[in-house]
Amino acid sequence: MSLFKNIFGDSGEAKEKSKMAWRALTDLGQLNEIVNESTEKPVAIFKHSTRCSISRMALRQFEQEFDLEEKVIPYYLDLLEHRDISNEIANRFGVYHQSPQLIVIKDGKAVYDRSHESITASKLVDFV
Repeated sequence: MSLFKNIFGDSGEAKEKSKMAWRALTDLGQLNEIVNESTEKPVAIFKHSTRCSISRMALRQFEQEFDLEEKVIPYYLDLLEHRDISNEIANRFGVYHQSPQLIVIKDGKAVYDRSHESITASKLVDFV
């Protein structure tokens, strides 16, 4: 089992080792906060499946590229723990659910969403 863990990582490893100042998205009420915050700064929501190696790879790549700490507010959503929040994001912002997925909220609306290998932090520059 430890060999498997060394190759693919523990399910929570990417979040724990991150140097990013992720805000955990764990409550439906936070979506109202995100809408309000997005009028001041763009908000990036990273929807992550902790059991998926592709999602883990996309998350690590995003974290390595991300350099807009002062200009974008990053939220992290654990899909396995909070599928209800993911469903509400899809409804509220009109985006089709995918995993992994990056959604940018600006002025209360989804202005960008990508999934899988299309997720890139460098694209966030277009929204700041």
